Amino acid sequence: MLPEGTELEDRVRGPAGRRAGGWCTPPEGLRMTGIATQGSRDMTSSGPRNGAGIVTKDSPRTITDTVSRLTDLIHERGMKLFAVIDQSAEAHEVGLELRPTILVIFGSPRSGTAVMEAAPLAALDLPLKILVWADQDRTSVSYLSPGALAGRYALDPDLAGNLAGIDPLTDALVGP
Repeated sequence: MLPEGTELEDRVRGPAGRRAGGWCTPPEGLRMTGIATQGSRDMTSSGPRNGAGIVTKDSPRTITDTVSRLTDLIHERGMKLFAVIDQSAEAHEVGLELRPTILVIFGSPRSGTAVMEAAPLAALDLPLKILVWADQDRTSVSYLSPGALAGRYALDPDLAGNLAGIDPLTDALVGP
């Protein structure tokens, strides 16, 4: 749950005060499955930490600080922040428990439109998404790799490049 009255909480709720919901060589520590596997671990519950084409990086920050830094990086790089969805808060509102899990949806309409023009079904995966979640005692950052997205929609290398910015973005996110 996001602390009330914080800048991040305001970004999630939006200007009208309502919750945003619905739509509104690998570096060290990188784990990918389906493309490469390095140091993959299981989640605290059942199921793998990584799936085919999923990249997971450990953040040295708390969930809230990681999401705040991510939204700042998105704005600094001139991308559009479409939504921040606190999935654990939504689960709590219906009487269910979920580990801290926040989905950040963002992208560049200019870059994404070119991809969707060439491959209309890519709209199922765009805008880009980063999941910030609690995995035992650490904060994890997960996303679908650009290579997996490009392969899924048979994008040519030029269009695939439109998706590649997520790797350096997350490197900056989990860096010092």
